[in-house]
Amino acid sequence: MRSRRSGSQVFAFVAIMWAICSFIGPNSSAFGEEKRKSLPARGFSVSPEYTGIILYQGDSANIDLILTNEGRSDEDIDLMLTSIPAGWKAWIKTYDFAVSGAHVKSDNTKTLTLRIELGNDSKPGQYTLSITARSKDRHLSSKSKIAVAVKEKKEKKKPGGIHIVTSYPVLRGPTDAKFEFSLEVENKVDKDSILNLSAQGPENWDINFKPAYEDKYISSLRIKANQNQTVAVEVKPNPWAEPGEYPIKVNISSPEAKGEAELIVTLTGTYKLDTGTRDGLLSLNALRGKGANISFYVQNNGSAPLNDVKLLSFKPENWKVEFNPENIEVLAPQELKQVEAIITPDEQALVGDYSVGLRIESGKISKTIELRVTANASSAWGFLGLGIILLVVVCLVVLFIRLGRR
Repeated sequence: MRSRRSGSQVFAFVAIMWAICSFIGPNSSAFGEEKRKSLPARGFSVSPEYTGIILYQGDSANIDLILTNEGRSDEDIDLMLTSIPAGWKAWIKTYDFAVSGAHVKSDNTKTLTLRIELGNDSKPGQYTLSITARSKDRHLSSKSKIAVAVKEKKEKKKPGGIHIVTSYPVLRGPTDAKFEFSLEVENKVDKDSILNLSAQGPENWDINFKPAYEDKYISSLRIKANQNQTVAVEVKPNPWAEPGEYPIKVNISSPEAKGEAELIVTLTGTYKLDTGTRDGLLSLNALRGKGANISFYVQNNGSAPLNDVKLLSFKPENWKVEFNPENIEVLAPQELKQVEAIITPDEQALVGDYSVGLRIESGKISKTIELRVTANASSAWGFLGLGIILLVVVCLVVLFIRLGRR
């Protein structure tokens, strides 16, 4: 009889441990998988940054071409220019080589460059370039167009001098970001020149020059006669700068000539989110089938307002999690709001510890609280179990007394 009871106890212990392990809450990979499942099976698009541009006879232009994969599957996408005006040159490229296709991961974008070169004999008028993107299996395709208005050629620039060209003179981002402008410097002087590099920007901003695709800083640049070279301008704003537009003047000069360019950094502020409980405790006791409350705060530690702050939960199956309030429409900079979560374990849940995730997100930023919730049985069940144990003990005593008399 004793061996049977011990065997049953071992079996019950193993069953309880297995049930606890099977109910451990989702990890971070489950968050990404849930978002991935909300996407369509397949879908992508190709779109130019600018759908209409104005050029002069003999001009050239670089336009960003954005590939967006909106589906759950990674895609290999073929690219082609299906309509190019006569006498023009146009191709799709990266930094320094042409491409005819690209691999874009699920829920991601890739930016390429469309290079357009007009012929000197192009007549003024309206022209159209057509771009087509197709999947490798030819089941999906996307098309877009760019309208080009060609005007009469401008007056020729005076020979000599230093010319600075940039495709993106205005960059926009949060205050704690690092901005990098790409400048193409043309030496129109008829001899090799050493150019001095300098920049003037807001107070306490860090501005440096770098060679293209290198990390070292430079203060001068050597360019051969009638040649051009790319240089990068790295800008780190003052971390306490207010949102707004900030001009940066770039000067590139030699003893024979000089050139200037104005760049603009538009700061949107910083986006920072913090959350937690007042006392730092991340554990909670709850009765099966009964709601237990826990209070936590949501704070905007950035300098920009957070809009449409969503409250999400990741919980064991058949559990309930409710928030009060259900979401936060706007959270101003440095504002703190208190949120109450009501967690209700499943009535059939085994007694033990479970993981419940509370996720707060706004745009691209998010925070998650991992709670340990201990599911307990009602005290009535405890008394019932105690009564059963006492009844079994009494029965065993009576049995032993009767057997002893025999």
